[in-house]
Amino acid sequence: MAPKTLNLKDRLVLFLASGLFLGLIPFAPGTFGSLLGIPLHWLLGHLPIFLEICSLGFVVLISVWISGRTELLLENKDPSQIVIDEVVGMAVALVGAPLEPSLVIIAFLFFRFFDIWKPFPIRYIDRSFPGGWGIVLDDVAAGVMANLAWRLWDLIV
Repeated sequence: MAPKTLNLKDRLVLFLASGLFLGLIPFAPGTFGSLLGIPLHWLLGHLPIFLEICSLGFVVLISVWISGRTELLLENKDPSQIVIDEVVGMAVALVGAPLEPSLVIIAFLFFRFFDIWKPFPIRYIDRSFPGGWGIVLDDVAAGVMANLAWRLWDLIV
């Protein structure tokens, strides 16, 4: 994934950007990265909702920097190895969700659907923002849409 001449900080950036190396899986790296958002939700979901959202906002900002730095290190625009965006997107999809397996599965399916299909405004965000902002914010938007979708699903079903 990266040349051996990287310093420790850059190696850590690549490790985090790849979702603890899940992004190196040769098939469906985004799907595997999305699964890492579930333990992140478990960690943050015990907080009051305001603190959960603020903490996740901080993680999003760090992810933007990590993604932008990784793009520069790999000299590739939005490389598939970067899955930290799926991690935070999935965590956004689960904000306020109880840790019920069936609900987590529904939220996961909605998130992957929106992340892959990229309806408006997700595709617009993906194309309009440079660097780490574009990499991460489209997944945050997919997470918001998935969050709204599972809430609607929960009301109807």
